[in-house]
Amino acid sequence: MRRVFKQAAVVAFVAALPFVLSACGPKGSANGKDVAATVNGKEITLAEVDRIINQQTQGQPLPALQQAAARLSALDNLIQREAVYLRAEKEKTVPTDDELNTYLSQQKQQYTAEEWAKKLSENKLTEEQVRDEARKDLAINKLQDKLFGKITIRDQEIVDFYNNNREQFVNPRGVSLADIVTDPRDSGGAYQNDAKSDAEAAAKINGLSAQLKTGADFATVARAFSEDQSGVHGGDIGFAKEEDLRQTGFPADLIGRLFNTMKVGDITEPIHFPDGRWVIFKLTSRQLETKPLALEDPGVRDQIKQALIEQRQNILQQALIRNAMSDATVVNKLAESMLNDPNMLGGLQQVAPGASPSPAGAASPAATTAPSATTAPSSSATPAASAKPAAVTATPRPQPTHAAAPTAGPSPKR
Repeated sequence: MRRVFKQAAVVAFVAALPFVLSACGPKGSANGKDVAATVNGKEITLAEVDRIINQQTQGQPLPALQQAAARLSALDNLIQREAVYLRAEKEKTVPTDDELNTYLSQQKQQYTAEEWAKKLSENKLTEEQVRDEARKDLAINKLQDKLFGKITIRDQEIVDFYNNNREQFVNPRGVSLADIVTDPRDSGGAYQNDAKSDAEAAAKINGLSAQLKTGADFATVARAFSEDQSGVHGGDIGFAKEEDLRQTGFPADLIGRLFNTMKVGDITEPIHFPDGRWVIFKLTSRQLETKPLALEDPGVRDQIKQALIEQRQNILQQALIRNAMSDATVVNKLAESMLNDPNMLGGLQQVAPGASPSPAGAASPAATTAPSATTAPSSSATPAASAKPAAVTATPRPQPTHAAAPTAGPSPKR
């Protein structure tokens, strides 16, 4: 059963190069920085704002109106984050030096010393800046954990939800698959024995196919040699219905074999996809009829409970942000500068008459992922909830078991 409710996050590390700051941005700091806003006197610079936008747009410059809208949205998130961190300080959830040192050591272990130094240099960060951002992330996460730890779900709530939504609880007709992929595109060393041409990809997949025919374990081969993220999971790409497979680009004859002639455990020959990749599939399970799920079937009760918890977490997250903001003194210098000069909108480029802004939300840097301090180094973090929070459905609606389409085969492009 696929969960569709994700708890709103307050923080997410962002690592990206900053835009060149506009000469006409908001001013106000004694050391000459462009100050976008202050929260209880704590400055948020335009460099931090533009760094987030740059990460979201992957370095592509935006037209003047889109950049202005994106800056306001990114700044809202940074303001909210700073306000929630102030609440974390009040609630005494700021990590100790030992906790902070342990976390940073774990992050650095993912890099060599040279790679770590390069990351800092590329993102124009110092060790102290990374440490400060990690402290905020961990403090906010601990505050969330403290708040969410008070949530309790009564058994009757679970029963009521199931009884009111029985039609959602089904095992659909479909298949579960695993895959092994070779890709002619250079992965930059991400995969062992990485193919870098069509000829190399074909030769590699044929060699792996030969290994499987001699009895090699599919998951072991996938972990060692597959050029796809599914290899980490032994090639597992999940469960899919026929329509999922068609939409993902599976050949019609392969779909027919998966649902008819192949047996569970069978492995296909190498199949060449239009994007150049070669894929070997293993049929790991098959269900030919849609079957209803009972409340006591494995996983049903637990997943309803988790969906109810995450719905409540989402609402509490919004309440936390609003309450923290009500306690903070905020001065939005970027917005003020836009109001003072509507034709510049806080930037160097004058807005052309009649220009149309981008579609709502197109440039918004907000994200909605589970709260966690992700891999450093980072320049700043943003609350997932924007100033206008996303609507929360009154009742969580868990989806049918195995509803998700496979993530590979053809798997996501690198």
